Amino acid sequence: MSFLLDTHVFLWFDLRSPRLSDRTRSLIASTRQIVYVSAVSFWEIAIKRRDGKLVYDGAARTAAADADFVELAIDAADAERAGGLDWIHRDPFDRMLAAQCLNRSLTLVTADAKLRARDDIPILWAG
Repeated sequence: MSFLLDTHVFLWFDLRSPRLSDRTRSLIASTRQIVYVSAVSFWEIAIKRRDGKLVYDGAARTAAADADFVELAIDAADAERAGGLDWIHRDPFDRMLAAQCLNRSLTLVTADAKLRARDDIPILWAG
């Protein structure tokens, strides 16, 4: 089983936030699992930092590499899938994460109730 971290889960992990359950933190840190962080998460972090919606002093890509997470690029198939999702949720970052999970059979690690409501994506609840 491989995991894709939602942006907030990556930040919680990196910042050692108590919002991330100990069980989920241990699972993410396990060397037996492949853990991905999407390029869309790095994009989301950069935009929210620029807009003042996120205070994060770290270097996200460095933090991901230091944790042995694998960067997941966005490709044309992901873009087409994200755009074609029959889903009211308009957040483009969440749509891309969902598309990447569907295209690669990944389990999404999230605490976002809107994503949890999807029945076509395997979810590991991070709360």
